[in-house]
Amino acid sequence: MLKCQKGKFSLPDDITYLNCAYRGPLMKHIEKIGWEAVSQNNNPALIQSTDFFDPFLKVQKLFAQLINTPDPNRIVLIPSSSYGMANAANNVDLQAGENIVILDEQFPSNYYIWERVAKEKGAHLKIVGNPDKTRPSGELWNERILNAIDRSTKVVAIGSVHWADGTMFDHKAIRKRTEEVGAYLIIDGTQSVGALPFDVEEIKPDALICSTYKWMFSPYGTGLGYYGPRFDHGLPIEESWMNRKDSHLFEKLVDYEPAYKSGAMRYMVGQSSNFITLPMLEACLEQLLAWGVSDIQSYVQSIGINSLELVKEAGGILATPENRAHHLFGIYLSDEIDKHKLRQELKDRKVIVSFRGNSIRVSPHLYNEAGDFEKIAECMRAARTSLKGSTDLQMR
Repeated sequence: MLKCQKGKFSLPDDITYLNCAYRGPLMKHIEKIGWEAVSQNNNPALIQSTDFFDPFLKVQKLFAQLINTPDPNRIVLIPSSSYGMANAANNVDLQAGENIVILDEQFPSNYYIWERVAKEKGAHLKIVGNPDKTRPSGELWNERILNAIDRSTKVVAIGSVHWADGTMFDHKAIRKRTEEVGAYLIIDGTQSVGALPFDVEEIKPDALICSTYKWMFSPYGTGLGYYGPRFDHGLPIEESWMNRKDSHLFEKLVDYEPAYKSGAMRYMVGQSSNFITLPMLEACLEQLLAWGVSDIQSYVQSIGINSLELVKEAGGILATPENRAHHLFGIYLSDEIDKHKLRQELKDRKVIVSFRGNSIRVSPHLYNEAGDFEKIAECMRAARTSLKGSTDLQMR
């Protein structure tokens, strides 16, 4: 079992950071690698042509290992989730009258592009809502998703977990249903990959898109995408010299090459050989693999087993463990809790969380301990509008 790793981070001692879903902090040694990379790039004469390509080969192999895909060449560097989603959306053979299944209150990067292509092609955007927005309802939500997929469905585009409250989605059942109707399954893994195991070989998504500045602790502006065989002959959203065949042959760059690199490599972002962020991303992936994603999830689960009971006693409503992630979950609030007062209590006590929709989004990592959840319970007790029957809670 992993132990608390707070010493690897520069988080201030007086702050309780429970907001990795907002942004993951840089580890100390990653920060050092970044400074070293800046220094090393002061002299461009030292940069060789191979330096434009070789560093990413290491990142490909590490990320392929993280998500369990045997083919690293299906991994590409992207600058954002919206970029990765656009590459996928622009290469789906969507016809008028077909539909795209997405989730209600899905993150915008996985909504706007589908709204646009649906309008352009005369397709229908089918939005599947949470049955009850005042409390978690994962089982019913999953049932609704499966029921929404029909013979006219061309794409199912969902998150690996819901970004606002950590609701878990049954990807294997959804994949089975999409295969029955011939639909694409495109997953935004930004809010779980790196903290919750994801197995490409098991789930078989057509695309998996991830920003890496959250659960992979990488610098902002970096992301990784997996594109399966259905995208092997598509058109990328940009015409970079780097995504063309034989682009490593600098002496032939003006012998314009009509062919893209094979398979997914055509979707690589231009200037993918970022000499500063790539070494940082590589080291981040190495650290995650050393910790083990399953062990990360087990750790954040273990620190909440007892302390989250205090949160529920204080008026918090949580999904059952099997229906939510442990690294990201929503605490829905009972009517006894004054939300405005709770915000102030959290601010005063320097407990950093996010308010998303009708819940408090809590997203711990290895730098957190059980006592951090207890601080949330203390804030909730202080924000209760009625203290009747809560004397025993205050004494705990």
